[in-house]
Amino acid sequence: MRRILVVDDSATMRKMVIASLRDLKDISFSEAGNGLEAIEQVEIAPFDLMILDLNMPDMHGLEVLKFVLGHPNHQATPIIILTTKGDENSRSEALSAGAACYLTKPFQPKLLADQVQKLLTSVSV
Repeated sequence: MRRILVVDDSATMRKMVIASLRDLKDISFSEAGNGLEAIEQVEIAPFDLMILDLNMPDMHGLEVLKFVLGHPNHQATPIIILTTKGDENSRSEALSAGAACYLTKPFQPKLLADQVQKLLTSVSV
């Protein structure tokens, strides 16, 4: 079973993301409400994919992205940025830091599901 960590300070947004991916098979979901919680969860057990917001109160998503991908055990973890920040600078910075995909809110559930499926398929089991 593949594991996905959904990181967003909005519980409603986390639920919407998970609901949009419910048709994908053999996937379990975990949630984190902030960046520090996400890092704690990643350190306890690795995930096959992370969906990460940028705008969070205690630790910016870009910091989480850099921390996770900078760790030798998690360098291959695909991270999808899902954020309200649609400016080119934010997009470029996240992709340069190693994000696998950059999507903006409001998001299209099918597009998110397609990206998740594509990234999980490309990750070796």
